Amino acid sequence: MTEATRAGRVRWTVLAMLFAVTVINYADRATLSLAAPFLSKDLGIDKLQLGIVFSAFGWSYVVAQIPGGWLLDRYGARRVYFAAIALWSLFTAMQGGVVWLSGATAISALFAFRFLVGFAEAPSFPGNARLVAAWFPAKERGTASAIFNAAQYFATVLFAPIMGLIIAGFGWPWVFVFMGALGMIASAVWLKVIFEPRRHPRLGQAELALIAEGGALVDPVEPTAKVPDGDMRRKLGILLGTRTLWGLYLGQFFINTLTYFFITWFPVYLVEERGLSVVKAGLFATVPALCGFAGGVLGGIFSDWLLRRGATLTIARKVPVVAGMLLALAILGCNYVDSNLMILLFMSLAFFGKGIGALGWAVMSDVAPRDCAGLSGGIFNMFGNISSIVTPIVIGLILKQTGSFDLVLSLVAASALAAALSYLFVVGKIGRLGEPA
Repeated sequence: MTEATRAGRVRWTVLAMLFAVTVINYADRATLSLAAPFLSKDLGIDKLQLGIVFSAFGWSYVVAQIPGGWLLDRYGARRVYFAAIALWSLFTAMQGGVVWLSGATAISALFAFRFLVGFAEAPSFPGNARLVAAWFPAKERGTASAIFNAAQYFATVLFAPIMGLIIAGFGWPWVFVFMGALGMIASAVWLKVIFEPRRHPRLGQAELALIAEGGALVDPVEPTAKVPDGDMRRKLGILLGTRTLWGLYLGQFFINTLTYFFITWFPVYLVEERGLSVVKAGLFATVPALCGFAGGVLGGIFSDWLLRRGATLTIARKVPVVAGMLLALAILGCNYVDSNLMILLFMSLAFFGKGIGALGWAVMSDVAPRDCAGLSGGIFNMFGNISSIVTPIVIGLILKQTGSFDLVLSLVAASALAAALSYLFVVGKIGRLGEPA
């Protein structure tokens, strides 16, 4: 039995809760993409308008990152994240109500509800990173971050077939109602499971010592009632003036281009370009998603293995990212084959690679200054999710002009290459900012 096992496993229970709510988080983002082929016909939405509606989430999600990060630092992840889950679930359910509207009114309402979902979800990933930094020692942090990040793929594995069946059997509005209700249940469970380490009723002293001695932020800097003059300027100066962080911001932007293709336009690609039914598209999408999930978990395990074998933190984090992004270039193969089986193979390879390389949040947990972990995650997520605005609109514009996904898949591949180059040539040495190496 290892020391980590003897010490206790409360931290893994916390991670399981993060994984569960992140699965729901991404499933809520994907509801519109699965409903889109039918919703767009019912509401009379063309490709560019659909791309704009897809982007509504991104506009608010990006704008709310810095306030969301500040709220996490000020009031703690437990309370802020609970409110976020409850609110995004409510706004997800309300999207089903647009079925009673029509024309511009329906489009405006759908945009507004998606906008509110994005606003409510803003603290989620900075909250994940903050909790992982508080609960996990450095040697486990890559695995923990990869697991919660891999939930985005598991969301498709678990919910895409269910949503397809709901749409086929009951109509597209009910997927929004179903996911909203599930999120409300999750918000209640959250309060029973999540605490700061020193306040957790079931955490033993041995496990607390293990995570604290391993570099976890079990004692985050408590905010004062009055923020000192210049303190925010100092923090922003570090977070916006460090080359390594800019490399992470760029890398996350390009990695998220792949993410938002997958959770917005990929089901449309399967239904309209490849001629699959909505049920078959939901089942088809689970295979690349499973590969992305496996890659995500393996990328974190491999990174932590390198660290335990004596690699520097910089090498242990960069190698999986660069290798994974280069493997994601396999998506280009879809432009040169007609067989759905070959499409499945190339997509699966691409999303396996994307999963391996999605270690940005682990790196943020490694480098974020102790006194602004939430704000650091918020800025990182803000820059990374600008792609949630750009990607859906650019893809919609390409499709409206060309009527084909060929250029779209080339754009996605180019983004994977750009992510690899960002980590190779812009991200420097990885280590916590403001502390000795």
